[in-house]
Amino acid sequence: MSLLELIARADERGLAASGTACLDRCLPAPEDGQDPEPLRPLWAGCENGAQWAARLDAVHTALEGPAGGDLVVARVRALLGTAPRDFTAEPLRAWADACSLFALDVHRVYDFPAGDGAEDPRAGGAAGAGPLVTGELRRQGEILESLAETAGTGLRRVLDLSTEGRRVLRAVVSRRARGGGRAAGVPLG
Repeated sequence: MSLLELIARADERGLAASGTACLDRCLPAPEDGQDPEPLRPLWAGCENGAQWAARLDAVHTALEGPAGGDLVVARVRALLGTAPRDFTAEPLRAWADACSLFALDVHRVYDFPAGDGAEDPRAGGAAGAGPLVTGELRRQGEILESLAETAGTGLRRVLDLSTEGRRVLRAVVSRRARGGGRAAGVPLG
């Protein structure tokens, strides 16, 4: 089943967790004194929508100060700003879809070979995608499948998958920055 099909079939819980996980993986490493996991409050709201809107406000506020000039953080803030306040499937589906595309765009920038982004690999056409994009596609699919299979559980597994992906992306970004190969002119929004 393609990633697009998994998104189309996901329930509120799966969509909220998938969108949150995509944003969480893309946040850059925190600077000294910053919260290492600013999206943590939102994770608890993914289970059943309890206090979803209040948790959205909290994480949006938490991201106001960090890395103000960072394009990725600015885009995460913007996506959090567009997140639906109601914990219902259709608005969450559109938001999770946007978060999925954003995460793939971020991974594409640092991938080797860098893809041109002309084709949406979520439909099953990942041929030619580099290892970062391929790994992100796999991770997004595993997250949605895991949540579809486990009613009432599974968020721990999703958090573990997301943390693993965040470590991989941050390592690649750090290596690029040390090597002077930092991506410039990144079209992330």
